[in-house]
Amino acid sequence: MTADERKSQAPALEARDLTLSWDGERIVVQGVTVDVAPGEVCCLVGRSGCGKTTILHALAGLTTPMSGHVLLHGEDVTGRPGRVSYMLQKDLLLPSRRIIDNVCLPLVLSGMRRDEARAKAAPLFERFGLAGCELKWPSELSGGMRQRAAFLRTYLMGADVTLLDEPFSALDALTRTDVRRWFVDVAAELGLSALVITHDVDEAVSMASRIYVLAGAPAAGEPSHVAGIVTVDRVASESFELTDEYLAAKREVMALLG
Repeated sequence: MTADERKSQAPALEARDLTLSWDGERIVVQGVTVDVAPGEVCCLVGRSGCGKTTILHALAGLTTPMSGHVLLHGEDVTGRPGRVSYMLQKDLLLPSRRIIDNVCLPLVLSGMRRDEARAKAAPLFERFGLAGCELKWPSELSGGMRQRAAFLRTYLMGADVTLLDEPFSALDALTRTDVRRWFVDVAAELGLSALVITHDVDEAVSMASRIYVLAGAPAAGEPSHVAGIVTVDRVASESFELTDEYLAAKREVMALLG
């Protein structure tokens, strides 16, 4: 998505001037504004302990900010959970359920009958690279396949905005590269808007059209803030990670991180 295309659309998800705390008193994140356009993948990058997950919790409505607002397609959803999909770092697949029943869990919990939920999920297995895995157990899948199953489960929650918290960090380097490329392709095909948090600069540059860089040290009494926004000049290349555009974006993010 180009900058002009993004500006022409209202944000799918928007955080306006969020100030957050861990205990209701000590400020962790101050004055953070983030927006994700429809169909856009953005990343939030920062060092460990800078409040990335705290921001995601606020965007998901799991916590209420000290000040500021969260808007979903223009509607104020501050402090209202269940409006966006949220994928955690661990896949959290239930070992006692087959893969198709794991991914159907959001549908069953919403009241859908198990056979109806299976029928709705089954056609998506091929698109999510899981064909033939429907009746397997989680222990029979590789780490990358388990993450695909977790993403399919997240997709079946029904929201068009997805938050992802370090979703590929548990994978080995080669699998992580393959899965994140796959994720970007699937998100584009399905028209999903996604905000991914990571401390991996290479991961952010390889996935996002825009990267929000957090700076600060909340544990030392310095609340985090957005130090800058890096726009990634993505080019059509199977080896984008080796291009000048990729390296320029990486250098800019590293400079902002200090």
